[in-house]
Amino acid sequence: MIDLRLLREDPDRVRASQRARGEDVDVVDALLSADERRRSSSVRFDELRSEQKALGKLIPKASGDEKAALLKKAGELSAAVKAADAEQDEAAAEAQRLLLQIGNLVHPDVPLGGEDDFVVLDTVGTPRDFAAEGFEPKDHLELGQLLGAIDVERGAKVSGSRFYYLTGVGALLELALVNAAIAQATAAGFTPMLTPALVKPRAMEGTGFLGQAAQDVYHLEKDDFYLVGTSEVPLAAYHMDEILDADQLPLRYAGFSPCFRREAGTYGKDTRGIFRVHQFDKVEMFSYIAPEDAEAEHDRLLEWEKQWLTSLELPFQVIDTATGDLGASASRKFDCEAWIPTQGKYRELTSTSNCDEFQARRLSVRMRDGKTVKPLATLNGTLCAVPRTIVALLENHQQADGSVRVPEVLRPYLGGREVLEPVAK
Repeated sequence: MIDLRLLREDPDRVRASQRARGEDVDVVDALLSADERRRSSSVRFDELRSEQKALGKLIPKASGDEKAALLKKAGELSAAVKAADAEQDEAAAEAQRLLLQIGNLVHPDVPLGGEDDFVVLDTVGTPRDFAAEGFEPKDHLELGQLLGAIDVERGAKVSGSRFYYLTGVGALLELALVNAAIAQATAAGFTPMLTPALVKPRAMEGTGFLGQAAQDVYHLEKDDFYLVGTSEVPLAAYHMDEILDADQLPLRYAGFSPCFRREAGTYGKDTRGIFRVHQFDKVEMFSYIAPEDAEAEHDRLLEWEKQWLTSLELPFQVIDTATGDLGASASRKFDCEAWIPTQGKYRELTSTSNCDEFQARRLSVRMRDGKTVKPLATLNGTLCAVPRTIVALLENHQQADGSVRVPEVLRPYLGGREVLEPVAK
């Protein structure tokens, strides 16, 4: 969440950020009002408590009518103290509720607009000209079926639409991707982590996924657990309610976990194959760092993502995501979009977000720098979302006979295979 002091000092900046996100601007004024009520009721409570304590010292020394009057006043004060305390709690709860509705402050360099208003920052590699090679590219599902790698029909039979099986070389390809991604992250200094897939409400809310993104989250009501849509959630909550020493930072973790998303609002989109699914595995980078170093860390995370996609020999572009497509926690987000030949366009494969102090404040993760204790910054970056990466690999590295060339970086994890051969026609 944002710093309340900043809201009081510069509410117009917060209003502008909400407006840029396409979110409710009126909540800013409602929060200012609730915060003022909270502070004034707190002052009123303290004044009444002080008067109550002073009166309490006088009563034992008084007698007769004076004592009776003091006791009567004490009863009135007691009721007033209880009322002021209740008002203080109510105003504080209202202020906290409204505070959780305000997104992170948008970075001033983020382009304004919605999903299609991004700015392309970089383009790496050149899409293949299949026509020049003399054949029409197959899509990933057809290739996956030829290779005996993907089975969506039985996935739908067992679990419904947007579920799938990875079979044979498909399962081996996932394991190869995960191992290669973890190897790159470990070499870069990240600590590998296997994280919980079920988290408590505070972890989900603290990372900002119970606001605008709540419709995409699976909730187990009976046990009050949430299924994570990314290991960002358990990684962000890993140091919840802790104070980290400045000399420990940066802390970098690479989490591997299953991820679950309802994909609400995407009816009819990407229904073929495994590009947009309800369950998938992912390797996620996560950094805890001093706030002043967050922007430089954001650039580093992007470079690690570019290094990964380059090692997979995929053509891709890097975009600066527009304000309306950021997500509540991010002040800025870069996406790496790989070229998907049969779609004839770039599609998101990885993203990296700078969340500044937003998540740390909500989860009470702080740093001690000398005598100062303050919130730190958190950042996240997808290294490998497995199904989408398989989509891009199959389509970009396919050959005319339906086989698929294996990038060199994956060959050690696939028993030295250089090509994935069809097993069915």
